[in-house]
Amino acid sequence: MIQEQLIEIRRQLHRIPEIGLEEKKTQNLLLEIIQSIEKEFVEYRTWRTGILVFIHGKNPKKTIGWRADIDGLPITEEVISDFQSTHKGYMHACGHDFHMTIGLGLLEQMTLQQPENNYLFLFQPAEENEAGGMLMYEEDAFGSWLPDEFYGLHVNPELPVGMITTKVGTLFAATCEVQITLTGKGGHAAFPHDSNDMIIAGMSLVQQAQTIVSRNVNPVEGAVVTFGTFNAGTATNVIAGEATISGTIRTLTEEMNQLTQSRIREIGEGIAKSFNCEVHVMLDQKGYVPVINNKKITENFMSFMESDPDVFFKEAQVAMTGEDFGYLLSKVPGMMFWLGVDSPYGLHSAKFDPKEEAIPFAVKHIGKFLLSLDK
Repeated sequence: MIQEQLIEIRRQLHRIPEIGLEEKKTQNLLLEIIQSIEKEFVEYRTWRTGILVFIHGKNPKKTIGWRADIDGLPITEEVISDFQSTHKGYMHACGHDFHMTIGLGLLEQMTLQQPENNYLFLFQPAEENEAGGMLMYEEDAFGSWLPDEFYGLHVNPELPVGMITTKVGTLFAATCEVQITLTGKGGHAAFPHDSNDMIIAGMSLVQQAQTIVSRNVNPVEGAVVTFGTFNAGTATNVIAGEATISGTIRTLTEEMNQLTQSRIREIGEGIAKSFNCEVHVMLDQKGYVPVINNKKITENFMSFMESDPDVFFKEAQVAMTGEDFGYLLSKVPGMMFWLGVDSPYGLHSAKFDPKEEAIPFAVKHIGKFLLSLDK
């Protein structure tokens, strides 16, 4: 595909963002493009709203996988353009429209002639909300198509176009969503002794949870406990009988994630005893384990990119962002990397506006890398 075709595909995809496992229009558009590749050595199948495309090699020694996620976010877009989201309240604010377009461009490159090895291109749903990669693996969507090594990228608004970064080992964190409900006895503000205030109980829980990182986590390992919502009360003169709190855990190792989850539960149980109330703690990690890049595979990628004079490569720092590709990398050796897209606003922002010239750049240079693996 030429640059203009890639840009137009990205804009078509950008107009129709859909949340995880509801990407029906997205799937139809992707299938339309994939079906135009009429090669006898290419076949595809669907899984829910995802798509797997398999290129049969002439003399395969291995199967090389490429993954692109396809879902959008429940964010109202604030970027004004002639291709802005037509789905009210939804937006491709994490760059998955870029990921899909690059995936399609790479797929076309790898089918210009039949490669020696097998290649799998995965267009995966539900990265943002349901850990679609884990669901696909657990439901055996891959079957005999499961790759021997897996690759994927994520756009990075803080890096310039032309830059690629990654590192050996942990690149992204393990994450876990936290939902806590405290239930006590509400009452009249004038008679606090007849009630047990869930606002006070909730505040105590949030404050105590902050000690997990400062007193339970090795300072050189790193962890984050953030509560983003706190809802309680109905009126100024009513003591709240219920409080709901939600947040997220981010850790660099799965062991630390489990420890942090355990401490959240223990603190919740302690608050329930202290305030004579009930507590319900829901911890939902799904498949968001750390993204751990395989040493040999990543060093080979880094060496290739460092030798490309048109790529500005540097080693990445570990990030506390989460990615369900980590689950697939826990089953199949592989790696993930950042691709610079130079946006003035960050990921998950309503004003996220990546530069489209990153798409043909990625297709060209990552395509050369994928071809180098066909040996």
